[in-house]
Amino acid sequence: MSTATLSARRPALTAKGAATRARIVEAAATLARQRGAARTSIDEVRAEAQVSASQLYHYFSDKNELMRAVVEHEAVVAIEEQSQLAAVDSIESLRAWRDAVVDHAGRRGFRGWSPLGSLASELIDTDPDARSGLVDGFGLWLAPVRAGLLAMQASGALRPGADPDALAAGLLASLQGGLLVSRVLEETTPLEAALDAAIARIESFAPRTSLAPSPADSAPRQPLAPAVRRTPASPTRASGAVPTSAPRTPLRPRRPLAR
Repeated sequence: MSTATLSARRPALTAKGAATRARIVEAAATLARQRGAARTSIDEVRAEAQVSASQLYHYFSDKNELMRAVVEHEAVVAIEEQSQLAAVDSIESLRAWRDAVVDHAGRRGFRGWSPLGSLASELIDTDPDARSGLVDGFGLWLAPVRAGLLAMQASGALRPGADPDALAAGLLASLQGGLLVSRVLEETTPLEAALDAAIARIESFAPRTSLAPSPADSAPRQPLAPAVRRTPASPTRASGAVPTSAPRTPLRPRRPLAR
């Protein structure tokens, strides 16, 4: 899904008309970020965009249609804010994207933690027609991740058994869940943990180049005791014979026999 596909659903507008419509959508998106879609009124959007009621209704038949345009807008903004997604082609690039997301969320103070996620939680139950727009919006977000994982699989960085669609969906779900919990706790730890787990899952499909050593192999080995050299016994000692070179004990003189 591309921005061109989303835009193709709208009738062609003049440059001035497109600018006016964009201004209305941006005003509605700003208000929805600040107070939520349910609490944003048409009159407030009109005032924020500095347009008349007739101008607003020329482009949008009602608030639901306007909010569906906001969904599309927020999906495009999410991609623009995370431009590193388009460069995903390795585990290292995924980690670089993860670091950028965590840094951005921390610097922003979690305000507007995930505009697209917030809109989804509000509109999915109140406006059934918004679902297709949300699907397209999240699809736009998923596309570069899926493309990167497919490229990794084609290059051999991921095994053939990996499912790029499932892995991309898991990464996006981890991002949304991590952002929400981090917003509540006002710290980045949940977001970091969620993204790390999703990336570790992707990395688990990397080909194994060698078997991991067993604990016995990796344990330090004790040095062997030096061997004791034994001097082989001489043939004379082994047989019990007295060597010829050994000193002899002098013989006692014999006593004469009595007659």
